[in-house]
Amino acid sequence: MPVAKPPAAEASPSPSADRNNKSPGAVPSPTPGHMHAPENANETKPQPENMPGMDMSGGEKPGSLLVMAGEDMAIRVGSNNTNATPMSAIGSGTSWQPSSGPAHMMQKQSGDWLLMFHYNFVAGVNSQGGPRGVTKLESANWFMPMAYHQVGHGTLQLRGMFSLEPFTFPPGGSPLLFQTGETYHGQPLIDRQHPHDLFMELSAQYTLALGERGTWFTYFGYPGEPALGPVAFMHRASASENTSAPLAHHLQDSTHISFGVFTTGFTYRWLKLEGSIFNGREPDENRYDFDAHSWNSRSARISIAPNRNWTMQVSHGFLRSPEGQEPDTDIRRTTASVQYNRPLNRGNWASAFIWGRNHTSRPGEVHNLNGFTFESTLNFHEKNYAYTRLELVDKNELLRAADRALLGITDDHPSFRIGAFIFGAARDLINNEKLSFAIGSDLTFYSKPEVLDQIYGSQPVSWKLFLRLRPAKMSMSSMHGH
Repeated sequence: MPVAKPPAAEASPSPSADRNNKSPGAVPSPTPGHMHAPENANETKPQPENMPGMDMSGGEKPGSLLVMAGEDMAIRVGSNNTNATPMSAIGSGTSWQPSSGPAHMMQKQSGDWLLMFHYNFVAGVNSQGGPRGVTKLESANWFMPMAYHQVGHGTLQLRGMFSLEPFTFPPGGSPLLFQTGETYHGQPLIDRQHPHDLFMELSAQYTLALGERGTWFTYFGYPGEPALGPVAFMHRASASENTSAPLAHHLQDSTHISFGVFTTGFTYRWLKLEGSIFNGREPDENRYDFDAHSWNSRSARISIAPNRNWTMQVSHGFLRSPEGQEPDTDIRRTTASVQYNRPLNRGNWASAFIWGRNHTSRPGEVHNLNGFTFESTLNFHEKNYAYTRLELVDKNELLRAADRALLGITDDHPSFRIGAFIFGAARDLINNEKLSFAIGSDLTFYSKPEVLDQIYGSQPVSWKLFLRLRPAKMSMSSMHGH
């Protein structure tokens, strides 16, 4: 589920507008009254009773924060009648994703506050193949309360994100062949995905309408996510059923938990420009506390949303001393991504292509690492899902000293191009107006240099079997009284 302020939506398109290709950016309204709160109970139009998991009773009064903008449910920017933010376009941190995508959440109006809640809970068996593989029971999960309130001429967003993974992951993290990044008991994690912190995000964002087409916003998070990289993997619609972190995570979106972030920027229709200062040090091994380091890293991002089905971003950041064990190493990270979403008659199709590059430098040593990720999820006949992730990633932290000695490698950081190819499927066992409960499974195949066969085996194959629980998908059409 997406989680940040996207561009303000066209709040009241003219009857002749092509809504299937509408940009989520703020656009002047020829008929401002067309942006409306959900139908009043006194009106004769059908009530939005088909909105799964939604309580629309509090959103009926004039000036409600929850409004319709074309075909999208949106958050009004202040009291502006022509400037609103599509809910589905809200990505992690302050990122954008296509506004035509699904939103799995619950909402309630409480006085002048609009309250929302999203969660995702996955539990199952994780079996990684080859000599380095192990089989473990585990759970990946997160919980996100959100609140919106009109303050002055703008809208305040408060958001939290929490995870029980410090308790539900095996010691040392979730088994994941060829994954690297962060530490456990003072040693670099290899073939493991670290758990997320108990406190993944505590943030506030204020968005102010600039006329009918633009917005200015500020975002503060401790922890939070700077303007660097694509939407974090667990919030991308293209990875909604995939329970594994990308192998390219630390080349693309690993800054999504940064203990200290300040971001500000502007949007104008389909364009967004933003910049951040933040703490670039990765979270430490204590997953229950709040880290304190200098805010000495910076980033900038430009995002484009030409219509409700496409978003693109390019970003660059300087991370000062991101690894505690290598304090003299800095990273210059560049990323680019394209996300596409297409609503279907009884489902949805979401895809993404992401590139990330780390230029790491330490005294006397420089490395360039690239990661390429394509992922796609197809939801068809309402209850069925097919998904894939295809990756090519450069890794230079796979081998410990004993491994390098065994293979006769003298370089301290030998680099290898690793391929990981996931193919999976899931099916909803329960899909009602309150929740979606599914069973799923996937297989992962790999490509690697032959020199690693002694360590990983010639053809390792990994698999997962899992149960997934989350809120039901909010219905867009019911907001129009269909």
